[in-house]
Amino acid sequence: MDFYDLVTRRSSIRSFQRNKAIPGEVLHRILNAGRLAPSAKNLQPWRFRVVTSPELLEKIYPAYSREWLQSAPCILLVSGKRREAWVRSLDGYNSLETDLAIVMDHLVLAAAWEGVGSCWIAAFDPAILREAVELEADEEIFAFTPLGYAAEEALPIPKNRKSLEEITEFL
Repeated sequence: MDFYDLVTRRSSIRSFQRNKAIPGEVLHRILNAGRLAPSAKNLQPWRFRVVTSPELLEKIYPAYSREWLQSAPCILLVSGKRREAWVRSLDGYNSLETDLAIVMDHLVLAAAWEGVGSCWIAAFDPAILREAVELEADEEIFAFTPLGYAAEEALPIPKNRKSLEEITEFL
């Protein structure tokens, strides 16, 4: 599979095989793809938390109300600290969200490459996640994704995207 097949094939998975764990070496490759992501001034203001313990997963579930999340054997949280991200001196723009979006993209694409399903989630209650994983005071969770092998009923549906002509202007 080439890169273009990968980005075409990747989709959000919302049902996982409950008893099929992700092998350690597969998870390591996914995390390493995130580690290698670019960031502004190469500051890498991120931290990954891999949650597989049933006790901690139970504390995380209330942060996102969709029941399907509970079928995933693993949840990967991506957090960062604003003070560790690059800041543009001209207007104070902080690159944290951009850097963390790039790293999340690397992680979900690597998961798809490995045959592991993911679903980028930003619609969560940050206070619940903060308490569940005991974030530091200045740390923020940007997004998280369940990771696991797709259940049969979760097979990808065709993507509905705007045409290239609708979103592109050549100047």
